[in-house]
Amino acid sequence: MPVISHRGAQMPPSPIRKLVPYAEAAKKRGTKVYHLNIGQPDIETPKAILDAVKHADIKVLEYSHSAGNESYRRKLVEYYKRNNIEVNHNQIIITTGGSEAILFAVMSCLDPGDEIIIPEPFYANYNGFSTSAGVKIVSIPSAIEDGFSLPPIEAFEKAVTTRTKAIMICNPNNPTGYLYSEAELEVLKEICLKHDLFLFSDEAYREFCYDGKKHISALSMEGLEEHAILLDTISKRYSACGARIGAFVTRNAQVIDAAMKFAQARLSPPSFEQILGEAAVDLPANYFDAVHAEYTSRRDVLVERLQAIEGVTCPLPGGAFYAMAKLPVDDSERFCQWLLEEFSHEGQTVMMAPAAGFYATPGKGRNEVRLAYVLNKEDINKAMDCLEAALKEYNK
Repeated sequence: MPVISHRGAQMPPSPIRKLVPYAEAAKKRGTKVYHLNIGQPDIETPKAILDAVKHADIKVLEYSHSAGNESYRRKLVEYYKRNNIEVNHNQIIITTGGSEAILFAVMSCLDPGDEIIIPEPFYANYNGFSTSAGVKIVSIPSAIEDGFSLPPIEAFEKAVTTRTKAIMICNPNNPTGYLYSEAELEVLKEICLKHDLFLFSDEAYREFCYDGKKHISALSMEGLEEHAILLDTISKRYSACGARIGAFVTRNAQVIDAAMKFAQARLSPPSFEQILGEAAVDLPANYFDAVHAEYTSRRDVLVERLQAIEGVTCPLPGGAFYAMAKLPVDDSERFCQWLLEEFSHEGQTVMMAPAAGFYATPGKGRNEVRLAYVLNKEDINKAMDCLEAALKEYNK
């Protein structure tokens, strides 16, 4: 029988989706499942951007430019300028979701065997994209006790080798919700300049910063003009996860040229979604006010409920719409599977993402979970009722 590739065997499963069959089985048994495992918001996609697609006058659905429609890229220049990011349309490549932007960055800047430093826990698919490219992730642990703040500069210095080519951050962070401060970004800038490294900055959750804190883009920092690569997506910003439109943005001309060759190889990004993304730039300035307020209140409900459960630790996230919690269990993956296979509370249960899949270090995150506060507050409260009851029963 033919044997699959080593790369295929090494490709990690998604910790976000691997329990889906158990959730489907629970639903078939009549159990209601509250999905806190995945960042799929229930906020309605803005009608104006859906209407832009509905009313598009298209006679032939053609290929777009490999970099994406010029009209959309020029619109994004306006959007980025509003966020203190100065670029031109030739420094932007439209991608098939933020995922392709990440893959373009890894493939354009690193060779097989090269290393990329990432504070952990990190977005699980960084593992998958690095495996696809034959790149090694060197993780630096952050701690839930410190709210998952940036590890000290000494940890980065110790991790740098002759094969290190880049540092990757997600800001605000998925899965922790941590928002990096200006001082922390200055630390990363210092390391990148000292060792001549790229800084990949995944800014999918730029709009979701709480408690009066502001997002600072790596691409807005003086001195990183040739080092910073911005990885972006409309998925979370406009509650349009199915649109699969992202952006790869950098002022480094060599990197843009390399990434364009990968963009040409996949021909072009999807057309209807570019129309949707272009229309989104023209949403009124106050569009995010209500969305921001809703996520803030959801966060507060979730964290307050988690912190009230005996034995649970959960720092207050500064951004995105995720929280990491340490539970009084020995194996969160086994616990999360048990929640779906064997437990129900008043005919209901909760689905969470076991945190071990967000770590590269074996054994890390075994008693942690990621929760996405993407449901309304009533459902979050019911989900927490389930979790509280489940922990009491599980630990008997």
